[in-house]
Amino acid sequence: MIETLTPLSDQQRAVQQLAKDFATRELAPFAGAWDKASEQDPTVIGKLGALGFLGMLLPEEYGGMGLDTLSYLLALEEIAAADASTAVAMSVHNSLPTKMILAFGSDAQKREFLPRMATGEWLGAFALSEADAGSDASALRAQAVRDGDDWILDGTKVWVTNGNRAQVIVAMVRTDSPEHRLGSRGVSAFIITPDLAGFKVGKKEDKMGLRASPTVQIAFDGMRVPASRLLGTEGQGFIYSMQSLESGRLGIAAQAIGIARAAAEHAIAYAKERHQFGKPLTAFQAVEFKLADMATKLHAARALLHTTAAAKDRGENVGAHAAMSKLFASETAMWITNQAIQVFGGYGYVTDYPVERLFRDAKITEIYEGASEIQRIVIGRAVAAS
Repeated sequence: MIETLTPLSDQQRAVQQLAKDFATRELAPFAGAWDKASEQDPTVIGKLGALGFLGMLLPEEYGGMGLDTLSYLLALEEIAAADASTAVAMSVHNSLPTKMILAFGSDAQKREFLPRMATGEWLGAFALSEADAGSDASALRAQAVRDGDDWILDGTKVWVTNGNRAQVIVAMVRTDSPEHRLGSRGVSAFIITPDLAGFKVGKKEDKMGLRASPTVQIAFDGMRVPASRLLGTEGQGFIYSMQSLESGRLGIAAQAIGIARAAAEHAIAYAKERHQFGKPLTAFQAVEFKLADMATKLHAARALLHTTAAAKDRGENVGAHAAMSKLFASETAMWITNQAIQVFGGYGYVTDYPVERLFRDAKITEIYEGASEIQRIVIGRAVAAS
């Protein structure tokens, strides 16, 4: 593929190369096997942490790398191009639980959790959705009731990435009264650890894609949580989560771009090698046009994401642009992986070649951390208000 036109600093290029080398050596050779087994090598998370990839956005005082958003997204694209299942673990950890504790946690909470999360000793997860509260996350029902110096939590969360292997889970739970609901203002954030009595891991989902990334249900059954684990101010959890999803959407966009890039690279290599009617596939205009459109869409998605990342690092409000980045990158990933299968023909439909896995992995980027329809609502409202 044509290299990016984005001017990168020496540090950004070094981070990008570090991620590429790790992904090439430790992820790409095994991604297909992990997908088939629906299980990842358990040492991968530790290796990510040892290289600093689980504390990229955390300040150095908490053991993080203190890097800019673009550096993080460059690394994430490289990881996703090799194995999307690893990328989603890295994305969720960096953009949601760690960022939320950093932004809204007390000094004691930051000292207790962030250093171990930065090194990968503790993996983070985020629990928002419920069976009847997906896109309308403010409709969640999991309940917390104050009992002296503790909160008693009851309820079930679904679609929790890393939920069965995380040591730190930031969970959204109602703290208002069932008789007097306050809507989104009745939701609070709690820092949950699996050692708490009443914490239970439920069903592991059998997914179409990202099969090596565990997605589980978690349940709180009379779980007693110390009041010191309330994150930030009571009743502000939903607001915290919406603010944090901005970073999450950038991460998913980078993941989608990595998946799309890998599919395009496989398609180009195959089209050069595969001959029909005495000529390589690249000699046929129909294939050549597909490759041209792949490259164009991929570069447009990356340019939008990188521009948004730079604006975020300048302190600008990028809510709508984060939504645009995720929307365009995820739909680009679906389009490119679909076209890559078409280039491969029948071979693209079998598991001997990686493009079918990339196609399956791409689909979820249009759904999680805000479905494409939700992104269009965010963008549309911003446009109407301008």
